[in-house]
Amino acid sequence: MRILGIDYGDARIGLAISDPLGMTAQMLETIKWRNNIKKPIQRIKELVDYYECSSILVGIPRNMDGSVGERELKTREFIKILEKEIPQVNIIPYDERLTTVMAQRAMHDMGISAKNQKHRIDQMAAAFILQSYLDSIS
Repeated sequence: MRILGIDYGDARIGLAISDPLGMTAQMLETIKWRNNIKKPIQRIKELVDYYECSSILVGIPRNMDGSVGERELKTREFIKILEKEIPQVNIIPYDERLTTVMAQRAMHDMGISAKNQKHRIDQMAAAFILQSYLDSIS
């Protein structure tokens, strides 16, 4: 079964999906949203059903010193909503420190301009989070 990876943000949510064997992560899409959590939750439900996901992995943005910050608290609230709205899947919180930086570096190395990064950076961060998790369980 597949795993849906999520990089949660206040304006955009990056999504990635594992292959059916759970070995690799691929960028999927970015959900743009603001103030209405129903839109991204509905899209995530659709993707979970379409890809027959057994789990959703959500990146937890812990501070570099390991402390809990505002971003982590917001992400944990999002996880609570996912658990309520999509109870049929396992929700897995996962430390995502530095994944956005890694995604930005990778895009820079690929020659993708900063202007074009905005639309894909969240997807790539979600893919880095998911791939890190897949590597840790293999």
